[in-house]
Amino acid sequence: MMGGQPIIILKEGTERQRGKGAQSNNIAAAKAVADAVRSTLGPRGMDKMLVDSLGDVVITNDGATILKEIDIEHPAAKMIVEVSKTQDDECGDGTTTAVVLAGEMLKKAEELIDQNVHPTIITNGFRQASTEAIKHLQDIAIKVDLKDEKTLKDVAMTAMTGKSVGNAKEHLANIAVKAITSVADKDGKGYLVDVSNIKIEKKHGGAVSDTELIEGLILDKEKVHPRMPVKIANAKIALINSALEIKKTEIDANIQIRDPAQLQQFMDEEEKTLKGMVEMVKKSGANVLFCQKGIDDLAQHYLAKEGIFAIRRVTESDLKKLARATGGKIVTNLKDLTKADLGSAKTVEERKVGDSEMTFVTGCKDPRSVSILIRGGTEHVVDEVDRALHDALKVVAVAIEDEMIVPGAGAPELELSLRLRDYASSVGGREQLAIEAFARALEIIPWTLAENAGLDSIDVLIKLKAAHEGKKGNKYAGIDVFSGDVKDMKKAKILEPLRVKKQALESATEVANMILRIDDVIASKKGAGGPPGGAGGMPPGMGGMPGMM
Repeated sequence: MMGGQPIIILKEGTERQRGKGAQSNNIAAAKAVADAVRSTLGPRGMDKMLVDSLGDVVITNDGATILKEIDIEHPAAKMIVEVSKTQDDECGDGTTTAVVLAGEMLKKAEELIDQNVHPTIITNGFRQASTEAIKHLQDIAIKVDLKDEKTLKDVAMTAMTGKSVGNAKEHLANIAVKAITSVADKDGKGYLVDVSNIKIEKKHGGAVSDTELIEGLILDKEKVHPRMPVKIANAKIALINSALEIKKTEIDANIQIRDPAQLQQFMDEEEKTLKGMVEMVKKSGANVLFCQKGIDDLAQHYLAKEGIFAIRRVTESDLKKLARATGGKIVTNLKDLTKADLGSAKTVEERKVGDSEMTFVTGCKDPRSVSILIRGGTEHVVDEVDRALHDALKVVAVAIEDEMIVPGAGAPELELSLRLRDYASSVGGREQLAIEAFARALEIIPWTLAENAGLDSIDVLIKLKAAHEGKKGNKYAGIDVFSGDVKDMKKAKILEPLRVKKQALESATEVANMILRIDDVIASKKGAGGPPGGAGGMPPGMGGMPGMM
């Protein structure tokens, strides 16, 4: 203010929150998001029904899916949603854990802010605590490798516990482990696993237990000509990414024909060219053709005549998967197609699945790409099985890559919480308060697991601490949510990849620190504002309408 005259810096309609008001608003928004998914955590977690503006329904207890489907407005809440997205991309599982941890860290930090501890001190303490916690996580970790399929199956089953897959959990876990071990590529001493090499096709009908692994590929396409054979045994597969059609000229050209015989000559030449293309395919020894682009009607006729099974407009990603599965090479120019470029499979056949025809390429010798056909009673069931299977595939892949797993059921969080309390006293200063707050925040995971199972959370925490503390403390002790007892989770086979816990801790700490450091929120007005300065340069809330003279 200069001589009572207000100085307008921000556009009219801009909202601004400063200091503790801004911080508490952001923390409240983040806590609200965490509370929205908290009830889904664990084997006894509940599901959410999400209905969008078009009336489409999603029923799930997958944290990342819930937060993706909810239309969130608040900027701080959006940051929490990003945490679940990162967790899902990196690990496939632990999305709810990461969000609940971030919300609890902010709740504990708010208590410290109310005691006049500066946010910078809290963020420093949180950073130190996170680094220390990850060091201790390595100490809790258990070694695993690609050949230990039994343990990998336990990891897959842990990821699917609580998902709506009924009694088919073991069946799906077997499929996940077989699929991942098929596509794992050797990389020096370790392995690299690209989950995108596993193609997932969904068809409702049948039961979840009818879900099957195809050692090869499924294409949601049918043969291009009805006279082509339905099944080809000992398939020799040509993979072409050019069209079996007459090429059009690059430049605009008109051809004038004055004589009907010339027209016939043109048509004969076209036919000859297409016949020549089919001859090239036949000459290579191929009896199955997958084409990325179009196949002319006449070419389809000649292919059918030669008994060649053909499919057109196969996507580029599917063509690459076919190359990995069958051992074939993708050919750009048909003239270059030779016997050496062909892939092989025991059978290629068209089958009716549900109400549509699908092509199955099966019996590949050493498939580097496989498919999973998901079945289920309704579309919603199939979608939820797909999400459960995605989690299982991703956790098995991560476990194989890192070769490290940790026990689940709240065991690592409680062990880290106790160790961080000891560490806090060695740090001293005000950071000690932040590290202790971080340690208390970790207890939210076993607390929520017990709460969602209808158990007494305080009793459970007391039992867990007693099991972990002392010289004879068991660092693998976790909560069995079905019986309410404390058990050794290594023996109970409740196992998760180390990366899931590590990523959840890192992401939750980073987002909590970022939100804590914000002390000023300046939000522009939505939509088109009035002229600059608003009503005669009046500050917001001083009356007048935009553009009024």
